[in-house]
Amino acid sequence: MKITDVQVEVLKVTLERTYAAGGRKVDGNWHVLARITTSDGTEGFGYVVKQREDLVRAIAVATKELGQHLIGMDVLNVEAAWESMAARADWVGPGGFLHWAIAPLDIAMWDAAGKIVGQPVYKMLGGYQNGIKAYASDALWYSLSLNELEASAAQHAANGFSAIKLRLAKTAPAAEQAERVRAASKGAGPNVGIMVDATESWDFTRALEMGRALQKAGIFWLEDPLPHTDLEGLAELSSKLDIAVTGGEHLYQLVQFRDTFKTRALDIAILDIARVGGITPWRKIAALAEAFNMKVCGHVIPEVHVHLLSAVPNGHMVEYMPRSTPILDGMPEPKDGILKAPDGPGLGFSLNEKAVAKFRVE
Repeated sequence: MKITDVQVEVLKVTLERTYAAGGRKVDGNWHVLARITTSDGTEGFGYVVKQREDLVRAIAVATKELGQHLIGMDVLNVEAAWESMAARADWVGPGGFLHWAIAPLDIAMWDAAGKIVGQPVYKMLGGYQNGIKAYASDALWYSLSLNELEASAAQHAANGFSAIKLRLAKTAPAAEQAERVRAASKGAGPNVGIMVDATESWDFTRALEMGRALQKAGIFWLEDPLPHTDLEGLAELSSKLDIAVTGGEHLYQLVQFRDTFKTRALDIAILDIARVGGITPWRKIAALAEAFNMKVCGHVIPEVHVHLLSAVPNGHMVEYMPRSTPILDGMPEPKDGILKAPDGPGLGFSLNEKAVAKFRVE
């Protein structure tokens, strides 16, 4: 089926409760939403999500421009379309801004392709299984008090999650950070594992000190303890700790993942669908990780990542931090800690057009 129309919108999905992340107030989730229509009337959609307004409109303009060059192409030829867009705008790539602009279109093509052939995306990508373990990652911010953190952890446990992930501070002492881990563990109970995200905040000396203290406090996962460019430091840190050192969400290109895997800088890789440029390159990175006997996880957008992680044999866990629920009908939700991939064609869920209109900025 030929692509006949491409439309791009910017949405701000406002939050009922604001929070602080990375020292910034977050009051909404910004979406660049792409819609692709084919000659038989099939519509596929895809989007990327960011907590900050900066450059979102610029990405939307780039997505709209690239989308016009898809008109006339066969929607099933996702690889050809991706390479065509990447080549056309290679002067701002590879990676970076270019990948953010391509990703909504690539996801929309896969959604439309699945609808045309009558199959869910996870089966089109391999269909290794139909669901994946989910961990809770929302409402566990460093801005919460210890009591609030304990209560939030307890709620996640009551909702069936067997793992939760906390955010840590850049400058707080190790004892304070460990206390937060213990508070979360107390709230969640003994059957829930504790993960932490350091958001690339430390140098090696501090990361080792923190890692040992947090390991003693009971975590099993230490995410982004060092800048993603410090491959030697990450590899050494991993060798000195008995917990998984994880990361990868800041990487854009297949070759970056290759170099990271070759140095054994990570124990588990985290893939960000927007930064890597959509579903088409995501599957290549997952296959590369498999060659290194490495598990992969997805960074946010769980409703799409559940398809990708269910499709591959080295899919590990999906981060359940839904940021698009208000604009979707049929948003998948975990049950007993497992997120099932929707069985409907394409992504298996649809846009709530009334909500889209409400949150549309332009």
